[in-house]
Amino acid sequence: MTKFKVLIIFILFAGSILRVYAQDKNTLWNGFEKVKLTIAGHDAYFVKPAHPLPGNPWVWRTSFPDWHTEIDKVLLDKGFYVAFLNVDNQYGSPDAMQVYDKFYAQLTGKQGFAAKAAFEAVSRGGLYAYAWAKRNPDKVTCIYAETPVCDIKSWPGGKLKSPGDTAEWSHFKQVYRFTEQQARDYNDNPIDNLEGLASFRVPVLHTIGLDDKLAPPQENTYILAQRYLALGGPVSIHPITQGPMELQGHHFTVDRPEYYADFIYNNSYPIQKILPYTNYIKTAGGLNNFYYAVTVKKKATVSFLGGSITFNPGWRDKVCKYLKETYPETDFHFIAAGIPSLGSLPHAFRLQRDVLDSGKTDLLFVEAAVNDRGTDSTTQVRSLEGIVRHAKLNNPMMDVIFMAFVDPQKIENYAKGKVSPELLNHQLVATHYNLPYVNLALEVNDKIKNKELTWDDDFKDIHPWYHGQEIYFETIKALLQATTADSYKTPFKTSLPKPIDPARLENGKYYDITKAKLDKGWSIDENWNPKDGLSTRPGFVDVPILSSTTPGAELTLPFKGTAVGIAVVAGKDAGIISYSVDNGQYKDLDLFTEFSSWLHLGVYHLLGSGLSDGNHTLKIKISDNKNSGSKGNACRIVHFLVNSK
Repeated sequence: MTKFKVLIIFILFAGSILRVYAQDKNTLWNGFEKVKLTIAGHDAYFVKPAHPLPGNPWVWRTSFPDWHTEIDKVLLDKGFYVAFLNVDNQYGSPDAMQVYDKFYAQLTGKQGFAAKAAFEAVSRGGLYAYAWAKRNPDKVTCIYAETPVCDIKSWPGGKLKSPGDTAEWSHFKQVYRFTEQQARDYNDNPIDNLEGLASFRVPVLHTIGLDDKLAPPQENTYILAQRYLALGGPVSIHPITQGPMELQGHHFTVDRPEYYADFIYNNSYPIQKILPYTNYIKTAGGLNNFYYAVTVKKKATVSFLGGSITFNPGWRDKVCKYLKETYPETDFHFIAAGIPSLGSLPHAFRLQRDVLDSGKTDLLFVEAAVNDRGTDSTTQVRSLEGIVRHAKLNNPMMDVIFMAFVDPQKIENYAKGKVSPELLNHQLVATHYNLPYVNLALEVNDKIKNKELTWDDDFKDIHPWYHGQEIYFETIKALLQATTADSYKTPFKTSLPKPIDPARLENGKYYDITKAKLDKGWSIDENWNPKDGLSTRPGFVDVPILSSTTPGAELTLPFKGTAVGIAVVAGKDAGIISYSVDNGQYKDLDLFTEFSSWLHLGVYHLLGSGLSDGNHTLKIKISDNKNSGSKGNACRIVHFLVNSK
């Protein structure tokens, strides 16, 4: 054999070795190119169609990717990608969901896949598909599931009709770090908490075996379908009744793969263009110190200061869950300081008691744009600036996020080419102090125009409903994720810039009602509770209240500071007061509100601001005049308000 022939043989042999090596990463799957990946130590892959559809739609298999691949082949022929991530034996756990998030980010980011995935789940794969879909209902086109497990008490628990699996049940408890009782009480199965998914109207199709003994439809699919349908979610069930049934009715032959592929295709393509959340966030100075507390100290306090949209269940709960799942080793303390109907002025005076006195806050969420309607622009800026400076003077390491929520008036102004003053003021203060800012008012306005949601269906009055709450959460989550790129090995103190307004309310606090000098027309009820049947709000009932219903009754309040006000309860008998600061001219203030006929509403009034930093006197008299809608002359004071060091 000549040297030349030997060289040719060597080259061919070497080439075959290189091809084998290359196929270790990229191989063929049923004639299609398969690209292997490693995600956080877990094997993953995606299969490329020969001719991808525009936008790169894809189907995400959650378990047993080589079982019943007929549907995948049809979808690949149609131009879909098929992807799989192996985190089996984790039962859709929060830890598994963190890996799912990384896989999703890889595929939709670097690989350019569509922003929404179609799920294809088999058996225990239902635990993964629904766990991720419920956390991300905005990122799912549809769910096709075959004999899915929908309740861990059924499988692997074996606590219902299914025999379950003792070894798997033991492993499940280990993965979730559950005791036996905690596992039995677990309430975030696929059958639970489907409101968000239903609000996005994500189509669901389950194929089942009527005699499935391992995942009986009576305790899995039927319950999920009933609940999902009741919430308005589109769902259908296809029983497979032909062909051999194996593994106690849990395995069967897919009778119409083209039909199920069409279900995925028709719900995933053409791809709907979704406005990205990042359009409505500004990371500004980031959240360096918060992430230092989370990742290094592994102990963090997160506080939520706002009105009813913060008080109500929804986005706040989702943020808490997200943080706990993303940083499972961190000890979180959450302070819920949302009170309905309160805006920036009340926040400035209650910040100390409701937030700062409850612990050293590492991250403070602030929202006031909705309830600031009706508050003059100067007071808004003084209040918002006061909140920021008060918080950061209390803890220079604290990070603060400003959020502007939506109401109909803000949408009306956008339609006229105007921006509501509350939004301008939030952005002004956030920009001046280099704070992360979320403009959900603009986002909702734009998404309505983009037909991603509607005001009538997704909001109740001014409150986001399930779909709206998901949008709020996902946008805030986008901000949290966008700021994790910061370097947070070393915390740093905030250097406060020059104030916007010298009369800012940065030392707001409550001042005890017992400090007032009263005449005989006033009294203090130590545990006030109305007997007129009107509604009340937390914090404004079963508390001490200074009140008078007598025209002409007067009080005097000596105080020290640069601003003074009152927090009152205004019901159907709310009257009119006359007040004077430092013996100045008396001014009238009508305490009756548009809600007073049915609600004892807590209202904050600023009676004097921009005062010299010293001693002052406030006088209040009950007027004999009253609003035409009022039934009396009552003035009920819950707190005096002062801005004083």
